[in-house]
Amino acid sequence: MDIEVVMPAIGAGTTQGKILQWLKQSGDTVKVGDILAEIETDKAVIELEALDDGVLDRIHVPAGDTEVPVGDVIATLLRKHGTAAQPVSPPPAAAPARTSAASPEAAPVPAAAPHPEPRPGLAEQRLFASPSARRLARALGVDLHALAGHGPNGRIVRVDIENAAAERLPQPPAAPAATVLAGAALEPHTPMRATIARRLVQSKQQVPHFYLTVDCRMDALMAARAALNERGQSAPVPMRHSLNDLLAMAVARAVRQVPAINAQWTDEGIAQLSQVDLSIAVALESGLITPIVRDADRKSLLEISTEIAQLAEQARRGRLRPEQYEGGSLTLSNLGMHGVREFAAIINPPQSVILAAGAVVRQPVVDGEDIRVGHVMSLTLSADHRVVDGALGARFLSTVKQFLENPIELIL
Repeated sequence: MDIEVVMPAIGAGTTQGKILQWLKQSGDTVKVGDILAEIETDKAVIELEALDDGVLDRIHVPAGDTEVPVGDVIATLLRKHGTAAQPVSPPPAAAPARTSAASPEAAPVPAAAPHPEPRPGLAEQRLFASPSARRLARALGVDLHALAGHGPNGRIVRVDIENAAAERLPQPPAAPAATVLAGAALEPHTPMRATIARRLVQSKQQVPHFYLTVDCRMDALMAARAALNERGQSAPVPMRHSLNDLLAMAVARAVRQVPAINAQWTDEGIAQLSQVDLSIAVALESGLITPIVRDADRKSLLEISTEIAQLAEQARRGRLRPEQYEGGSLTLSNLGMHGVREFAAIINPPQSVILAAGAVVRQPVVDGEDIRVGHVMSLTLSADHRVVDGALGARFLSTVKQFLENPIELIL
């Protein structure tokens, strides 16, 4: 029996992908777990794994610049003789639209055979759903029994939950077509830029932002960093810590001290997160991506520094996997290295807060009755007022400030 290989839906909002290269050719034997191709989405380059054993019979879409909609058949496998046949989903229907009119965020999926209605009282363990999908469904209040899974063999995956939650949100009206000025060069939107635009418009229209700013004295932290880097140069493996590494550590510890900030809005209630997953904004030539340091509050400075460097390098090479940038508790965005003194960032849904860090500048400061030159950095918190009240945001910012101004507390 033929097995159709389709363009996968990878991550929330992914509607199409581009095949960069085929790693298997027609006639090659394929085993479960083999890498068939490299696919570029709007955020990363991912490897397409084989889900069945067989022989690659035909490649329908060659590598190149063609954008292939999610769900389209890109190759066909022939099941090897002697292998037990498995049910295969029918090919995607051509007539229905690929995305729901009520939810532009929903990733298109291949049409599947009708699923029988679940019987009342059907046990949850009868559902085919990944553990991460079950956790997300509980957090967002999504009924798994009402979903059709679009993972392998009909398995419910995270993107099914995210699309179901997105369908409950009111969608912004379509913007009028822009008029191109005479003589202006028009550069088409990249998939990443289009996704960023869509999500930021949604955030500003649907999330009630408010902003809090504090100034932090950075003299002690700058001295501590200099001492750490001096010692790091004589280590067996030389290591330098950036200011952003120390800031990330302070933010993660502050979330642990003020756990109420680690929450997200859902229509059914506020989802309180138990894990501190810190998203770090990384600027790319094509846009912005936010890889995540998982359990950041439990990691040492060396672990955080190493992980941020590795994630940033993977991001610049387009090699992040979806689980490395999807989710997260809150985001840290630092433009200080570009000389920006202060700015307010836009929240990255479904997160409820984002912290913007400016440059460390030398300026006059008051010490008791004296005025001296000190190092100062501005932090601006953008918060979702549905989840975070002013007093809670102020307490979180005050905790970050306390860690930065007293860096010894980061290691206690």
